[in-house]
Amino acid sequence: MDKNTKLSSLPLEFDVEHIKKLLPHRAPFLMIDRLTVVTPGESAIGWKAVTITEPHFAGHFPQYAVMPGVLIVEAMAQTAGALVVHSLGLAGKQRMVYFMTIDKARFRRPVHPGALLRLPVQVLRHRGPVWRFGGKAYVGDELCAEAEYSAMLTDTTLAGGRPVSSGDAG
Repeated sequence: MDKNTKLSSLPLEFDVEHIKKLLPHRAPFLMIDRLTVVTPGESAIGWKAVTITEPHFAGHFPQYAVMPGVLIVEAMAQTAGALVVHSLGLAGKQRMVYFMTIDKARFRRPVHPGALLRLPVQVLRHRGPVWRFGGKAYVGDELCAEAEYSAMLTDTTLAGGRPVSSGDAG
């Protein structure tokens, strides 16, 4: 194996700044901090450090903070979306990834502030712009959640509605 082959076979890792080039999400809705073991077109592992300062903990639940299950599934989906955009070489290209289905979602144990979520996702299949994934969420070795989900990749100009700029009043 020559040096170039060896380098290209190393697992890819992305920090949050690179993830921002792959996904349109920003705080407080960017749900992943890092991607590791990225295998383009196949799989990746997302990571999320769960902190008490996240806005959903103010109401879910103030006396017993639990990360909402739908946000755990969103973190899995963002991991998958970043994988797809990277795999297709579309970083920085105004793409949106929309949920189409969420199936077989199971929530096994609560996730609390202070946890480090490990989010392995696997491409199950894809046809054109539609991709199907299996994802899991772990804290340590404990399975917290799992789901299968489908998403569609589209250009923002085809997404419908008008883009909102940071200067728009809501």
